[in-house]
Amino acid sequence: MDAKTKYKAKKIKVIFFDIDDTLRVKDTGYMPESIKTVFAGLKKKGFLTGIASGRAMYGVVPEIRDLNPDYFVTINGSYVIDRKGQEVFNQPIAPELAKAYVTWAKEQGIAYGFAGKDKPVVSERSKLIDEAMIPVYGECEVAPDFHLENDVYHMWTFAENNAELRLPEELANQLRLVPWHVHSSDVVADGISKASGVGQVLDKEGLTPANAMMFGDGPNDMEIFDYVGFKIAMGNAVPELKEKADYITDTVEEDGIFNALEKLGMVEKELNFPQLDLTLVEGPVATIKTNHGDMVIKLFPDHAPLTVKNFVDLAKSGYYDGIIFHRIIKDFMIQGGDPTGTGMGGESVYGGSFQDEFSDELYNLRGALSMANAGPNTNGSQFFIVQNQNLPYSKKEIARGGWPEPIAEYYAENGGTPHLDRRHTVFGQLMDDASYAVLDAIAAVKTGYSDKPVEDVVIETIEVVD
Repeated sequence: MDAKTKYKAKKIKVIFFDIDDTLRVKDTGYMPESIKTVFAGLKKKGFLTGIASGRAMYGVVPEIRDLNPDYFVTINGSYVIDRKGQEVFNQPIAPELAKAYVTWAKEQGIAYGFAGKDKPVVSERSKLIDEAMIPVYGECEVAPDFHLENDVYHMWTFAENNAELRLPEELANQLRLVPWHVHSSDVVADGISKASGVGQVLDKEGLTPANAMMFGDGPNDMEIFDYVGFKIAMGNAVPELKEKADYITDTVEEDGIFNALEKLGMVEKELNFPQLDLTLVEGPVATIKTNHGDMVIKLFPDHAPLTVKNFVDLAKSGYYDGIIFHRIIKDFMIQGGDPTGTGMGGESVYGGSFQDEFSDELYNLRGALSMANAGPNTNGSQFFIVQNQNLPYSKKEIARGGWPEPIAEYYAENGGTPHLDRRHTVFGQLMDDASYAVLDAIAAVKTGYSDKPVEDVVIETIEVVD
């Protein structure tokens, strides 16, 4: 996403979403968990949200309602309500126009249907109609004369040759066909669309189209893409919609909505910090047995898979047996893993150095196990354990520097080396008080030239339990 696109997004105050194959997969009902994070994150940052759909409210599934958007633009913009259910816009099709449409449909020998305010109905029951309607509304009531006694907000065509249907001139001046299924089109009043429904919301909020963003995937999103200031097409969108988009994101299944909004800085990942509660973490446990005692460490393969594999494989092969902690600096860290004992040697299981694995969820807190390196992507066999217990900064100061608040609080209360974050891969954390006691005892040994202990601190072996 280029800088121009990001700049354009800075005007956005409200984000609208299509439902089918945008928020959720129509055929399976699958909706990514990330969608809940999106709506909560947008609300937290002060953005308004809206659903803009061809569906009526009775076709909006519970998991979409539970997202609690600020507005529902429904039935292709002809019926709009706010989150409290208050009507913003309500415009059914003129009764005489509905009658004229039914006459034409009968002349064409095609089935038809109506979207009422409270329910959908169809003119007959057939497999073709059910294939289109059941995934959206379930099995619809048969009521061919529904329009004679009820308000109708839009209508439907149902035909094998649906793509070939054309309204006669006298209807085309007042109605238009909006395809949404291979065998069906919405029949919408001229001047009414999802775009016009969004316009009603913008008027109510005192906003302009430049302040609105839309996520969509299908032909019935074309008008709204022409209207709003910022449009994002799903990876599964039709080609003609992608051509109009400011940005094309991933598919529904690939968390396309979340990924796009994260890149724009509108939402943030819901982070978990495994170091802060190791009881919730599954993963291997390594015990570094030394001549000063044992240190038990929980490893994080989900966050740093290459690094953990390297450490575990080296440990199980006996690579670390008998190696010393060659560099120890009190109130900083203890470093080992070099078979030469000089700080200049060591090799990974990959036959050389390998890349860094930085995670937004792992930090160089006191007790962190991290990789030593000679610069970016130069990891080998050497590692260190952070020992520092004190930082001269408050939680507020650390958080102001960009660290997440829970991590900033831990740093301020327990210590660590935040200046090493994003420079050294964190892949483990000490698990118990006894391990911290051993860490502090090793850090307190007498050292000489190049911070090397006067008396060797030896790694007798490293045992790993998967």
